[in-house]
Amino acid sequence: MRKLIYGFGVTLDGYINDRDGNIDWTDPDEELHQFHNDRYRDLDISLHGRRLYELMADYWPHVPEDASPILREFGALWTAKPKFVFSRTLTEVQWNSTLVSANAVEEVRRLKSEGDGVMEVGGANLAASLIPHGLIDEYQMFVSPVVLGGGTPMFPLLDKRIHLRLAETRHFNTAVMHRYVTV
Repeated sequence: MRKLIYGFGVTLDGYINDRDGNIDWTDPDEELHQFHNDRYRDLDISLHGRRLYELMADYWPHVPEDASPILREFGALWTAKPKFVFSRTLTEVQWNSTLVSANAVEEVRRLKSEGDGVMEVGGANLAASLIPHGLIDEYQMFVSPVVLGGGTPMFPLLDKRIHLRLAETRHFNTAVMHRYVTV
């Protein structure tokens, strides 16, 4: 069965963007960006909510030639990676993407059962629909030293606790990664 990872850059107070949807507080250093490139390369499939897909599609397929090699590498990785985009409003997707407008929980269960590799979920709303169903196997939080006081939380309100085990902590210049696995 495929493992599903939910990983995101997050503020110290638990937000993935500010009240206006901005992520301009994130500033991954070169080491952290290379870590993300390496991690993304090892994924079988990337799952995107509509907002994240639109944000990513607006930049990564069009990385300027004068951008750093690490940014150009991620652009190539992102456009080539098989993606499933969950949306009820989009009518088409590009860049090796499959549009899914049906039940996200059932589709993710199907994708998990069809392989042995690793998938990631991107987008807080999509992840929020999967978390209560126990579909996330690992959480990776890249905590930046900033407090926003509001925005989109990384985690939804839950009816019951999720017990996790800290599996790894790694320090980068601009963030600290905490990797948790479900128990």
